[in-house]
Amino acid sequence: MTANIAPIIPAEFPELQALAWNRDVARPIPAKEAFALYERNWRFVDQKRLTAREKLLIMKLADEFGHGILLTTS
Repeated sequence: MTANIAPIIPAEFPELQALAWNRDVARPIPAKEAFALYERNWRFVDQKRLTAREKLLIMKLADEFGHGILLTTS
């Protein structure tokens, strides 16, 4: 499956920005990398703070890279 999602700017998504604390959040990252950040660090995501736009992004990423599933421990 080829990525149909454009690179993502973490600063545009509050929880992704928090997960990308150790990098320049204004610099776009590949969608697959954003998906990996969410999946690997889901325990740190404050799900109550997710905006509708960020929830939609996560769903699109899961569809594209996780066969519709975001593997999390919580």
